[in-house]
Amino acid sequence: MSEKQISITPLGPSIGAELSGLDLRGRLSAQTVAWIRAALLTHGVIFFRDQDLDPGQLMTFAACFGEAVEYPFVKGLAAFPLVVPVLKRAGETVNFGGIWHSDTAYLTEPPMATILHAKELPPTGGDTLFADMYAAYEALSDGMKALLAPLKALNSGAIPAAAETRTDRIGESGKDAGALKTEAFHPVVRTHPETGRKALYVNPGHSVRFEDMTEAESAPLLQFLFAHQIRAEFTCRFIWSPGALAFWDNRCTQHYPVNDYHGHKRLLHRITLKGDVPH
Repeated sequence: MSEKQISITPLGPSIGAELSGLDLRGRLSAQTVAWIRAALLTHGVIFFRDQDLDPGQLMTFAACFGEAVEYPFVKGLAAFPLVVPVLKRAGETVNFGGIWHSDTAYLTEPPMATILHAKELPPTGGDTLFADMYAAYEALSDGMKALLAPLKALNSGAIPAAAETRTDRIGESGKDAGALKTEAFHPVVRTHPETGRKALYVNPGHSVRFEDMTEAESAPLLQFLFAHQIRAEFTCRFIWSPGALAFWDNRCTQHYPVNDYHGHKRLLHRITLKGDVPH
């Protein structure tokens, strides 16, 4: 597979692109893997259509880009414990992860990236929105950038608004997180280790307060940032189709799965890739 055979269609000027011309079931050359990684670093989230992957093939694809890691709260598939079902059943009203967030930002080493593969979809709805945290940071005033530069925020896995989105799955296939720490302080503005660009790194699903401040003191600035970072001009919307695959960089994006398909089942398979300590 040569690079010339791969087509890239941007979804917006800031974030997101669809890649076509690849069958992810086959062995990817080092050149193709490097090309996909470059597209991910450029666009923040990339999408592939019509990929008929079983969990083993999904794991093989993911291994080209990093080490898969466990999700703390919900069990993976029996034969593939690192592949987590992202499921909403027809009779449920809450969708898994249904809040703007960057995946498991409450870990000391949050995942570098996430791969999500569509298995069963509602007839309409169930889209996912993505937001560009580079653009959100760069749009801030110099004064706000200076204010945020030294700040760290406490990120927690126990914020009720986010924890409630896991309730159905934990009740069905939850696991004991044991001694795993699900609180961590991270820079409010992190520097991407591969691109060197700065990105906002707080989110309403996990960020509680600033270091050395109370929640009440932190709330006004956090609420401003939460609203600012999902402005329409920083976002793209992906309409899922059978076999579609999304691959996003948690270090510079956030995402939000839209919960507008009550009465229908939606199932996707998720893999997260090992990251590092944000700086």
